[in-house]
Amino acid sequence: MSRIFMPETPPYRDDQNGGLLAAQTAGDNAPALSISEISQLLKRTVEDRFGFVRVRGELSGVKRAASGHLYLSLKDENARLDGIMWRGGAQRLGFQPEDGLEVIATGKLTTYPGRSNYQIVIERMEIAGEGALLALLAKTKARLEAEGLFAPSRKRPLPYLPRVIGVVTSPTGAVIRDILHRLRDRFPTHVVVWPVLVQGPGAAAQIAAAVRGFSAIAPGGAVPRPDLVIVARGGGSIEDLWCFNDEDVVRAIAASTIPTISAVGHETDTTLADFAADVRAPTPTAAAEIAVPVRGELIAGLADFHARQQRAVVRLLSLSRERLEQRARRLPEPQALLQGQAQRLDDLGERLRRALVHRTGLAGAQLAQRAAGLRPAVLDARLRQGRERLAAQRLRPALVLNRLDSARGELAALDRVRRSLDPKAPLRRGYVLVTDAGGHLVRSRVAAEKAGLLHLEFGDGVLDVAPPGAAAPRPVPKSRAPAPGPAPGDVQPKLL
Repeated sequence: MSRIFMPETPPYRDDQNGGLLAAQTAGDNAPALSISEISQLLKRTVEDRFGFVRVRGELSGVKRAASGHLYLSLKDENARLDGIMWRGGAQRLGFQPEDGLEVIATGKLTTYPGRSNYQIVIERMEIAGEGALLALLAKTKARLEAEGLFAPSRKRPLPYLPRVIGVVTSPTGAVIRDILHRLRDRFPTHVVVWPVLVQGPGAAAQIAAAVRGFSAIAPGGAVPRPDLVIVARGGGSIEDLWCFNDEDVVRAIAASTIPTISAVGHETDTTLADFAADVRAPTPTAAAEIAVPVRGELIAGLADFHARQQRAVVRLLSLSRERLEQRARRLPEPQALLQGQAQRLDDLGERLRRALVHRTGLAGAQLAQRAAGLRPAVLDARLRQGRERLAAQRLRPALVLNRLDSARGELAALDRVRRSLDPKAPLRRGYVLVTDAGGHLVRSRVAAEKAGLLHLEFGDGVLDVAPPGAAAPRPVPKSRAPAPGPAPGDVQPKLL
């Protein structure tokens, strides 16, 4: 173990510098200390002497660890001091620490034996003056504007008459009462309030969570989804309104799926939330006025439109009646329109009468001329001529005989065809007609073997035959011989 020899009076002389072993004189009360011991002595001395300090400097090397602790350095033009802020204090910060920001850190000095240096454990950190705060604001605004979060093309139109309005504000302040009162006066609307802190540590995280929460509400759920969101707060200093300049709040408003109105502070106050919102209202009361129209004005407007509609209809009817009357006056009298047609009707009626008389006369003359040919003497003469022609006609036998010969030849031809088509004619030439017991024709040997009994029809009778191995056939009654037909050379006797 290494030890450091720290006597109040050096126990050695210049001539003893070359010794190999550490020499200790009699009566020495300052034994050598270990590194850990001297480090703890220094730590207690520094913490006792500088247990509470406020340091002003510029941030450098800001780094947030995964554990939530914040590591940084404070520097000025001549010196540099390392610092650490534990997770609890870092979460309560009202701003985002960045390199180059001038701050005032409050805490205590301590040493870190592992690196033999000293550092400040920061309990509270504030921006050093309004100038530094405005510089941080301008820097954050420039960075977010470069990302396009404030672009006019991202702005959305507000709904004309929202059914549900979401309000992100403190539930106990005068802001929510002003908004509700103004909405009640203008157009009563369903309001959903998301209570949040509007200043101090943790306010920025609550505001950002509320804006995102409204966007996450599903339509048709137990909690109605707002058609419009108002982020509101009353007036205050730039420090009081600083949570609305937080980058997380700005990004939440810019990413909102619901149109938003930013109503933070008074008319002269401006925050980064105003640039990210779709519409900026100078005050929370003005936000309520922007959100909804005046119900009375709407009713009056509808009544005015109704009256104008009625007046327009009445005026249209009046104008139409005037135009009709003017055009009716330009039309001629109905009698004048029908005079020409009535005269023409009279003329055509007279012509029709004369035509009928003339036509009747011509028809009478033609009838008289035709009737002259129907006298009894003329009819008697024509009757005598008919009888003379009938008497001149005689029935000649040749005409009848020729017809009979022709019919006899046709009949003989048909008889020859009949005899040639007779199925039993071949039987007289020695052929046999073979059928089974059911009377079906047997056309092959296989069918004959399958049949139990065969009927053989000859030209002079029928014979039943059983195939080999079959039972003896029953006696068949004597068949009557078919009546002999005419010989092939016979001809039909003459009819006459």
